[in-house]
This record gives sequence, C-alpha cells and structure tokens, in this order.
Amino acid sequence: MERISVDTLRTWLESGQAVTILNVRPTAALAASYLATAYALRPQPFLLGTLLALCGLLLSLFGARESQGHARQEARQLQAQAPEQPAPSFWQIVAHVSWRDRTLLAISQAGLINNLNDGLSWGLFPLYFAAAGLDAVHIGWLVAIYPAVWGAGQLLTGAISDRLGRKGMISAGMWVQASSLALMLLTQGFWPWLLGAILLGSGTALVYPTLLAAVSDVTPPDWRASAVGVYRLWRDSGYALGGLLAGVLADLLSIPWAIGLVALLTFLSGCLAALLMRETLPRPQPSPPASSSASIASSRP
Repeated sequence: MERISVDTLRTWLESGQAVTILNVRPTAALAASYLATAYALRPQPFLLGTLLALCGLLLSLFGARESQGHARQEARQLQAQAPEQPAPSFWQIVAHVSWRDRTLLAISQAGLINNLNDGLSWGLFPLYFAAAGLDAVHIGWLVAIYPAVWGAGQLLTGAISDRLGRKGMISAGMWVQASSLALMLLTQGFWPWLLGAILLGSGTALVYPTLLAAVSDVTPPDWRASAVGVYRLWRDSGYALGGLLAGVLADLLSIPWAIGLVALLTFLSGCLAALLMRETLPRPQPSPPASSSASIASSRP
C-alpha cells in the first residue's frame, strides 16, 4: 500500500472522513460517520458523544445499586471456612497482580495487549481503510462492527466461561484477534475487512469478560477491588500504548507493518497466557448420590 501524502490526508480530514478517529469511542463510529457526512465534522459528532456520556452518568446515578454488601457476605462465608488472613498492603497487591502471581501476570498482559488492539483499531484502521479508497460511511461500518460484535458477544462468552473455564477462552480469544489482524493485512476490500472486523470483535468478546472473571476467581473479596484496579491499570494502559506504538511503527515503517507487528504481539500474548495461567474457574464439589444419602439417613437410630 502506498503511503498517504500530506495533501491526501488534508483532503480526507476536510471531507469528514476522519470522524472515526475523532469520536469518543469506536462504538459511535457508524453514527458519527453519518453525522459528519450529512452535516459537518463538528460539532454534530461531538454532540453525540456528549449525549452518550450524559446517559451513562444518569444510569450510574439512578440505575446502579451498591454491591459492597455482596462482597462482605462472601468474605464472612470464607472466614467461616478458613482462618482469617491479614489483608496485604496496597503495594503488596500491586506486586502480586503485576508479577508475583503467574496467573495474574498472564491475565494482566493479555488485558494490556487486548486493549492495544483497540488503540490500533481507532488509531490506524481508519487511515488504512481511507488510503484504500473507502468512503466515510464504509469506514464507519468497519470501525463500528468490531465493538458491536464485541459488546453483543459478551452476553454469550461470559456465560460460556462460567461453564467451560477461563484459560482456554482467553488464549483462544487472543489467537482469534491475531488471526483477524492478519486477515485485515493480507486482504483488500470492504467485505474481507468486514469479516476481519467481525473476527476481531469475536476474539475480544472471548477475552474481555473472561479476564475480569479470572481476576475475581483468584482474589479474595476483602481486597478484590484493589486487585481489579491494578489489573485495570495494566489493561487500560493498552489504549495509550496501542496508539503510541501504532503511530511510531507507522511512521518508522508503514501502516501494514504496524498492523502485522501488533498481530504478532497478540499471538504471543495468547501463547503466554496458555503457558503461565492456571485454570481459575472454581469447580463445584460433587454432591453425594441420592441413594447414598437415603441409606445414611436410614442407618441412623
């Protein structure tokens, strides 16, 4: 693919085709691209982002319920089964989540690389698609389908991980993401790229709820929120690192090279999760057969 000239980029920006970079989140890419095409690059797309943020604030204030009581109840149940352990300090939790515990290390690096992909998607994919000649609406569809599949897929993948386990889904999800990036790189045209966006969203859906569930599996309720906070530090750092890494690689090499190297990192992240992580899903204790229970009860005086 040829490099984008300054004049091409300026024309692309002035025509409103860069809206998929400038919106608040990729989930608004499709609507924002239509707004930019029908009206202007600003302020209409930004008004959409402001409206969505306001809706989120209102739902948080009036729709969310305090959940701390559930954690306290779980802590009391665990204390009844095992002697109480002193709570670790904050820095002990940071060290435990970041490198001391192999499972949490594997989870944290997978979360970081997963969000690095997201940084790549909003940072380079619109440029990549525009350089291939796609218009704003088609770019909007490609950038929007990825988080749409990701968001809807989590309804299924979270429940599946409660039955099949966490480790396999995390590794498989990272490998599916790597495959989708390779597909984006090796093909040309809207429809192959649409398939790649669907696969990228599917891979992200496999890992996103499963990573959080795995952190909860291996941390006690007394300091679970602190552990999730450390994990989120590493995970959300991927947004910034993804944007920076993608930009630097695109400048030094090219956009296709940047996509290819991120695909390689994603594949290696899945391998690291498979090697370091243990299965964290708690297995229920089998209950005694009904016949055995009946015989025990009948033998009592």
